Amino acid sequence: MDGTSRAYDVVVLGAGPAGENLAERTRAAGLTTVIVENELLGGECSFWACEPSKALLRPVVARADARRVPGLRRAVEGPLDVPAVFAYRDKMSAYWQDDDQVDWLDSVSVDLVRGYGRLDGPRQVVVDLADGGSVRLTARHAVGVSTGTVTAFPDLPGLERVRPWTNRDATAARHVPDRLVVVGGGVVAVEMATAFQALGSQVTLLVRGDKGLLNRMEPFAGEMVADALRAAGADLRFGTSVTAVAREDGADGPVHVTLDDGSSLVGDEILFATGRAPHTTDIGLETVGLSPGDWLTVDDSYRVTDIADGWLYAVGDVNHRALMTHQGKYQARIAGAVIGARAKGEPLDDGRWGRHASTADSAAVPQVVFSEPEVTSVGLTTREAEQTGRRVDVVDYDIGRVAGAVQYADGYRGRARVLIDTDRGTVVGVTFVGPGTQELLYSATVVIASETPAERLWHAVPAFPTISEVWLRVLETYRDRARG
Repeated sequence: MDGTSRAYDVVVLGAGPAGENLAERTRAAGLTTVIVENELLGGECSFWACEPSKALLRPVVARADARRVPGLRRAVEGPLDVPAVFAYRDKMSAYWQDDDQVDWLDSVSVDLVRGYGRLDGPRQVVVDLADGGSVRLTARHAVGVSTGTVTAFPDLPGLERVRPWTNRDATAARHVPDRLVVVGGGVVAVEMATAFQALGSQVTLLVRGDKGLLNRMEPFAGEMVADALRAAGADLRFGTSVTAVAREDGADGPVHVTLDDGSSLVGDEILFATGRAPHTTDIGLETVGLSPGDWLTVDDSYRVTDIADGWLYAVGDVNHRALMTHQGKYQARIAGAVIGARAKGEPLDDGRWGRHASTADSAAVPQVVFSEPEVTSVGLTTREAEQTGRRVDVVDYDIGRVAGAVQYADGYRGRARVLIDTDRGTVVGVTFVGPGTQELLYSATVVIASETPAERLWHAVPAFPTISEVWLRVLETYRDRARG
């Protein structure tokens, strides 16, 4: 075999968290594995999404919490130290260097090819190398696609000339614009609006729909976040769309934004957080009978459907099942075990510890929005339960009434909603909004994933005084309602 052609058991396209986990699991199964990446190992999450965004938000949330603690208010009255926040963000993003990730790949015996990889027929990947050369990789058993997503921009004339911010520009920013226009109402829009308003920008948030912020979650979650953003000084406008954008005076001038009602506004930067599109436009899908630019449809073992012989897998955001890092890593663990078992002709029905589990369980998909206040959810929302015909009891509770919340913050504002299946008596959905609620999410995930009967939760005693006592209060509310 010459230097331009190599064969492996498994070839993985994309070295974000999902791709890295897939490669590690197939290698652990004894299969030779190579991963292809043209940017930084660790992908979007490590360098332009999860890690840097949470680093920007951590000082914001910590200051907000401190302002609600007697004895600390005066100490945190001043503005945030922006250079220090950015320095912390840089550290948490590993200064945009992937040396540690390269060392990790080497430690698990996964080979790396740096370059842009494309499918070139069944089990074939051609990689364009930085030096102008190329290498052909042949997969004996499987190719895994974990190329993730890119920003989905609206169709606006001249948008490229405006140089709009994406999540990458926002999380890697070197300055705080005096005026920041944020277009969108989802997680990225909310988190970046929260961060930059606190860092010193005057944020204007433009939301096309009239359903509020975070419209895939319980309505009260978006309402509470909207209230907090307004209290912080942000300008929120709902039911409005951008029809035109233009940047004045060339590259460094302000951005003029025209809205569908004929009004306009001016910002120094404009961030589009209007959704994500699959990064599949130029990865050779047409060579295996699939449509470029489409999401990759998979079965519950993450094998791409409509592919003869079942050699192609897709994990992470690219399959559109759950656009969250932790879910992509979970999918990769399942797919890696499945690929290993199929390559060896081993059965797939042993799901202990995820070993050879042939299907994933999507009943308990946790999510955190690191806004102020935090929003956490897992399982169904009330709307989803109604749409699927699931009969549920909706139990709400004011978290601020819990002793642990009173201790946590003066004037604590929070809300819990727990959905209990009327027929089975199990919890099928949980939403918590309020400071510190991210640490309640795993317990909620365990309750849903394990299908624990609500009556058994009486014996899971929360410590006093903690915010987790909200579980007890929810159960009491549910019991009292049942008694009539």
